[in-house]
Amino acid sequence: MDIGWLQLGLFMLVLLVPLAIGRYFQLGLNRDMLSAVIRMTVQLILVGLYLQYLFVLDSIWVNLAWLLVMLLVGSSSIISKAKLPKRVLFQPVFLGLALGLFPVLWLMMVFLLSPEPIYTAQYLIPTAGMLLGNCLSGNIVALQRLFGAFSDRKAEYQGALALGASPRQASLPFVQAAMQQSFAPILATMATTGLVTLPGMMTGQILGGVDPLIAIKYQIVILVAIFVTLSVSVSVTLLLCVRQAIAPTGRIRIALLSD
Repeated sequence: MDIGWLQLGLFMLVLLVPLAIGRYFQLGLNRDMLSAVIRMTVQLILVGLYLQYLFVLDSIWVNLAWLLVMLLVGSSSIISKAKLPKRVLFQPVFLGLALGLFPVLWLMMVFLLSPEPIYTAQYLIPTAGMLLGNCLSGNIVALQRLFGAFSDRKAEYQGALALGASPRQASLPFVQAAMQQSFAPILATMATTGLVTLPGMMTGQILGGVDPLIAIKYQIVILVAIFVTLSVSVSVTLLLCVRQAIAPTGRIRIALLSD
């Protein structure tokens, strides 16, 4: 069932509720709320129009170029939201996302979904988008936790160095804590899926008339793929960022940017 533009516009009037809440509690977020909704709507409409063209064209080079754009924008967004210097950490974050995405995406395209050809935009682009989209928040949390720990627990880090630990050994507890915190949301989601939550992909397929068991299989695949992609991207990003951020002497060369 299609949703008419008028129906969509009328439904969006429910946004008056969070706007009213923001005004009542004087949160100062109403302008940000409106900006976010407008940007989301315009961006999705433009992307929808572009994807229609992309699906018809279905060129391997155009599809790969779009994946590259997704990685570049995603990397930039992660560093900006984590409030870290882009010039120094862009490459580590980009490599982390790429190494997390492409192996899992290749396995799904070749052995699971098996579209013909395997670079079919209708399968490749949305799948990559789901994997990358769920990696963004995890990487942001991990980087904020890591560099926040370097600042807040500086004495602990320097004490470990003074006792003879290498920079890698002294920073390991911070890396572990960052990984644990970044993995916590996806682990909670997987542990409660089906009992507490029904994920959007599965719900959308069922509403579209797909057999519930088929929708469940796809949802299991997506959640596993997201978890693996997130695990690899966060691990690689943190390890490369630590190498980039710590001088051979153990001095921390990068800090969170002030607001």
